[in-house]
Formats: sequence, C-alpha cells, structure tokens
Amino acid sequence: MSRLREHFQNNAIPELMKEFDYSSVMQVPRLEKIVVNIGVGDATQNPKALDDAVNELTLISGQKPVINKAKKSISNFKLREGMAIGCKVTLRGERMYHFLDKVIAIALPRVRDFRGVSKEAFDGRGNYTLGIKEQLIFPEIIFDNVKRVRGMDIVIVTTAPTDEEGRALLASLGMPFRR
Repeated sequence: MSRLREHFQNNAIPELMKEFDYSSVMQVPRLEKIVVNIGVGDATQNPKALDDAVNELTLISGQKPVINKAKKSISNFKLREGMAIGCKVTLRGERMYHFLDKVIAIALPRVRDFRGVSKEAFDGRGNYTLGIKEQLIFPEIIFDNVKRVRGMDIVIVTTAPTDEEGRALLASLGMPFRR
C-alpha cells in the first residue's frame, strides 16, 4: 500500500470526519481518479513530436497513454478532424496514489520559485486542475533526452460535493497550497 493511501486512511479520514461533522466514513470525500493530459499542438506538422510526448507520459505515469484526436477541423490551425493532437492517461487506485505522492513530494518542490499551488483552481464540484509548465520536474525524465519542453494538465477528480471539501481533502493529503 502506498504511503499516501496509508496517510489518507489513518490520518485524513478522521481529520475530515471531525472537520465536516460527517456521520459515516462513506461521506468522507475520496480521490476518484487523476487524468494527466499533454496537448501536442505541433503534432500536425511533426507527427514524431507526439511519439516523444507519449513516451514521456508513459515514463511519468507508469501507464500507456491514450492518443487524443481532433473532434473537428479548424482551418486556421491546419487541423483536420481525426488528427492526433495530444495524449492523456487516467490513473486510478494504487497508481493514482503513487503518482499524487510523487507530484506533491518530488515534482512540485523542483519547480523554480515555487510558492505553492493556487487555491482557486477548483471547478465548483470539488475537482482540482493543476497546470505544469515543463515535464522536466519529474525525476524519470532525463534532461538530455528531451527534445522539446512541454507542459501538462493534471486533473484530480474527487468525490467531494463542494470546493471547500475538495480543498480540505487535498490539504490533508499534503497538497502545498499558497498561503
């Protein structure tokens, strides 16, 4: 069992039950899934760029990504329907906890001038979106093998009904929010 999941079960659940006055353990918000998405805009001109993004996302997440295709054609972007324009991976269960632990403990502290993540990036239903500007903050990525610095979106989906409860859940798991 991962370190973060153990912490959640032993420390976070009792903490959240007391804070929000839940009557049952089943009311406590939980992590449902984490979706990591990399948009590769230059894949229209250079199909090899998508392969690099897929390989990097596989290294970071430990799971093979799905390739995203364009839903409709946009002539200004030289984009046709069905063209590959990115990749994403959905993590659940043990892998999800390992990944979140790695993001909180290793990757985020490696960001330059890091002062914490925004408290405002919740969607109104307790889900949190985190944008990362470069994939180099992950320890699996070897700097010399990177052809192009890419950003990614990390969406943390929770069962929390409100942003306040979602924020409390992520804070109890150790998410470094800005003061």
